Amino acid sequence: MRRLLTILAVAFLTASCAQTAALNRTIAEDKLMAQVDSMAKALAATGFNAGSVYKEIWIRDFNTFIELSLEVMPRAEVREVLDTFLDFQAADGNVPDAFVVVATADNLGYKYRFCEAHPDMAAHKNTVETDQESSLVQAVAQYVAITGDYDYLKEVRAGKTVLGHLEDAMMYLRGNKWNDTYGLITGATTADWGDVQPEHGWGVEIDENTHYTIDIYDNAMFALALDELCMLEGGSNSADRWLNLRDTLKKNIRTHLWDAKRQKFRPHIYLNGSPFPADFNEDEIYYHGGTAVAALAGILTKKEVANANRRMLANMKAAGAQSIGLTLYPAYPDGFFANPMMGAYQYQNGGDWTWFGARWIEVLVRYGMIREAYDELKPMLQRTVDGGFYEWYHLDGTPVGSGTYRGTAGVLYRAIKVLRRPSYYELKRIG
Repeated sequence: MRRLLTILAVAFLTASCAQTAALNRTIAEDKLMAQVDSMAKALAATGFNAGSVYKEIWIRDFNTFIELSLEVMPRAEVREVLDTFLDFQAADGNVPDAFVVVATADNLGYKYRFCEAHPDMAAHKNTVETDQESSLVQAVAQYVAITGDYDYLKEVRAGKTVLGHLEDAMMYLRGNKWNDTYGLITGATTADWGDVQPEHGWGVEIDENTHYTIDIYDNAMFALALDELCMLEGGSNSADRWLNLRDTLKKNIRTHLWDAKRQKFRPHIYLNGSPFPADFNEDEIYYHGGTAVAALAGILTKKEVANANRRMLANMKAAGAQSIGLTLYPAYPDGFFANPMMGAYQYQNGGDWTWFGARWIEVLVRYGMIREAYDELKPMLQRTVDGGFYEWYHLDGTPVGSGTYRGTAGVLYRAIKVLRRPSYYELKRIG
């Protein structure tokens, strides 16, 4: 019997290895992946603004395509973008969303900030979201990891070292956005990773009507940034401080935001009431984007990621979406957000975004789910080849927004790269 079991085990292992080898060959030879990779590089070579409908360079977008930019653009130009964000960083450590040439700025009502180093430019900050500081730290960490330019951290911008700027950004979140009761950072109410609050027609500025919350996206981004800062600082005492804060943050995320019964993250912990009707059960909404970032931060186990993937596929089917990039499900009903772009299954409220769907592909690769990653990437590749790097899609697959959205190009480039080489950047299998 023992010999028979051994023979069966060897046969199973041999078959499994053959299937893995066949899948690897299929991925390596996939023409869609090769075409999208080429298209992404061509787009990235044309500049750094978020896309054709955006004049600004946004840090949350740039963070997702800086790796691609370094592949095709001069290193000095990529670094200049980072330098400009550092120059516009405020004295308290807060980082703006974006900067733009003053002569081309649209009069949308932003509260612009200025700096002597860039007299022809202005920057602005969307205050309802809490991801700008984390995005800058992650972007600088990518630059250093890819180029090996550790001396950049010692360079002085606006009176302090680059590393000092990054520490100030993290201290801004710890000092100004921290909630002592939960041990997590706060922001305004938004739909998953979105940056539009429901109380106003525009919805990007915190004011007296804002409903403050704690959500998974902001805190998972903070955890990722702290992890990166630990690595940038090496074995110093400062690194230990950030490591301890990261571990505390992850523990508190699991304690307060993870809903073990529903096997999902809670959409919001409200600190001064909800903007939605009292009879609305928000806990039924599944946040795809925040879940993806949390998984990248190592907050979920492999079993939980596999369960999340099944849930996301079911949500995709139920909504009639074309890809795993579905933002959330079910959507907030029409009228819950004053901004007309935020109707049910529109924009950040249930639109289909490759910008986050491709990040989920990286999650699946990290957690060893290569077949699932490849299968779920293909619809996003096909629609890109058919129409370009659109910002987002309606459920029926109709493209919307910028047709040259560099964030989409960046995350697809990354997804293709990790699928072709799962050990890329020494990614660990988690769980």
